Amino acid sequence: MSHYAKGLKALVAVALGAAMIVSAAACGTNNGDASGSSSSTASKGFDVSSIKKDDAIAAIAPASVTKDGTLTVGSDISYAPAELLDTDGKTVIGYDVDLSKAIAAVLGLKEKTIPSSFDSIIPSVGSKYDIGMSAFTVTKERLKSVDFVSYFNAGSTYVVKKGNPKKINTADLCGSKFAVGTGTIQETAVGELSKQCAAAGKKPMQTQSFKAQSDATTAVATGKADIFYADSPVAGYAVKLTNGTLETLGKDVDVAPEGIIIKKGDDATAQAVQKALQKLIDDGTYTKILDHWGVTSGAISKAEINPAV
Repeated sequence: MSHYAKGLKALVAVALGAAMIVSAAACGTNNGDASGSSSSTASKGFDVSSIKKDDAIAAIAPASVTKDGTLTVGSDISYAPAELLDTDGKTVIGYDVDLSKAIAAVLGLKEKTIPSSFDSIIPSVGSKYDIGMSAFTVTKERLKSVDFVSYFNAGSTYVVKKGNPKKINTADLCGSKFAVGTGTIQETAVGELSKQCAAAGKKPMQTQSFKAQSDATTAVATGKADIFYADSPVAGYAVKLTNGTLETLGKDVDVAPEGIIIKKGDDATAQAVQKALQKLIDDGTYTKILDHWGVTSGAISKAEINPAV
């Protein structure tokens, strides 16, 4: 999350005395590193070995991509469950990795994820990397310098204990005991809402801030906090890892598309990646990969080149 582009979208105004819902941009912002350690969150990747090459789609990909037989992918591997190191400290796993491996398989290529600093990926696509895949939010600013193929939607999500024993209502969160990641936009959003609760004569939030998302998750699982607020894929992964201890509450907030990065003007690569991804969506492989990581709430039905934002 710390690798997202800097800048915080304005918080949506909260109607006091009526429905009170935090709305903040989860992706494409400087969220801080609240994904938790790879040792506590790692899961084995999805098996893509059965995916067959599609000759018609593979023929679209340019020689610049196919000549070495490998689809190279630039990725900042610090954002579980999209991309992270497995417990061996070497193997890169995550749903972005599984999806890029699946796309490569459709194109008849091997896949190689190259760990990279987030800000180096966009300038290096088309030279060092064939594509970039690292939970990049599609923005108008980024569309000026690269092309995108949309593959996922992400926002912010509330998580409570299974069955919501504290009867938390997202329409009125005043007085709730919140766990949030330190430096995340969710921490900022909850702090803003707490001020508005107090101004309305209601109880403010009781907020606990944690550097690791795993600690925020544990706080809710053990009852030290009533609810946590995090990026939707992070929240979904936490629910999956706790084996029924937690559940998401309400719908994802302030959802935006994420995209695979293609060099600006490289239409052949964009077309090949889009068609490969759409094939995976249509045959169900895409959904299976997202389900493996507990992030199906971000699934899309249509992969688009340069989606409207």
